[in-house]
Amino acid sequence: MNYTDVITAKNIKKRFGKFELNIEELHIPEGFSTALVGENGAGKTTLLNILGGLRRDNEGEVTYFKENKITDEGVLERIGFTGTKNYLLPHWNGNQVRELSEMLFDNFDGEKFDSICKSLNVDDSVFGAKAKPVSKLSDGNIMKLMLATVFARKTDLLLLDEPASPLDPLMRDMLGDILRTYIAEGNGKRSVLFSTHNISDMESVCDYIIIMDDGKILERGFVLDIKEKYVVVKGDERDYEAASKHMVSAHNGKYGFEGIALSEKKNLFAGMNVSFETPDLFQICVSLLKQNSKLQMPEL
Repeated sequence: MNYTDVITAKNIKKRFGKFELNIEELHIPEGFSTALVGENGAGKTTLLNILGGLRRDNEGEVTYFKENKITDEGVLERIGFTGTKNYLLPHWNGNQVRELSEMLFDNFDGEKFDSICKSLNVDDSVFGAKAKPVSKLSDGNIMKLMLATVFARKTDLLLLDEPASPLDPLMRDMLGDILRTYIAEGNGKRSVLFSTHNISDMESVCDYIIIMDDGKILERGFVLDIKEKYVVVKGDERDYEAASKHMVSAHNGKYGFEGIALSEKKNLFAGMNVSFETPDLFQICVSLLKQNSKLQMPEL
């Protein structure tokens, strides 16, 4: 598929002790929603902080909207960013978040912010003369407050770090609707990059996916292409040993085996009693991450 990059990055490196973020090349497609998926500690937040301009102590080069740098005039006005829980200072309240947003961004609409907060059912105690500080709010209300700040602005790119994680199921579903509407109203010029460690929550709003592990990119591509690249293989227990040699990952049980393989290797299962199914993103992500994960099944 032909597309224009909304973000292009090359040779991004950042070291923290033994951990190193090392991204040789990154392309975020314009006009689509991109999911950045990986285990906790994979480097998703570090990468988003670099792309959002919060960190500038890294190696490498990032360009936005074809040839712009983050420091070029007007670029930050076009980008909306939400971080993790500590992105807002703990002593701030809703009134201060609103005031600071008005000071920092010319395109911030205070009335729209108030309306969005009301629509998202942000706790009334966040505002007013006796407003609660962020430290007293639930994680869900903090995320709603951050989302209200970015959607109250006219932007072309959203960078959202784990936006669904602190939200309840109903709000997660609404967030998907909001993101789809945001992109649709941009006529191909609005883009979203969000991180998640559980793609099941946001698969319905994901057009492009990047799977990270230990600071590196394992897989990337448009969702339809990725689902065609891999296949779910199910078969009888007696074929497990032979079949698993051709699979990315597999597990065996009393009712047979199941796992993920590359579609191009389907012919290698000839003669085995197997069936093939189209995988979902969760199955693909877990299968790829299992290859390098330090997690081990404990003895119970």
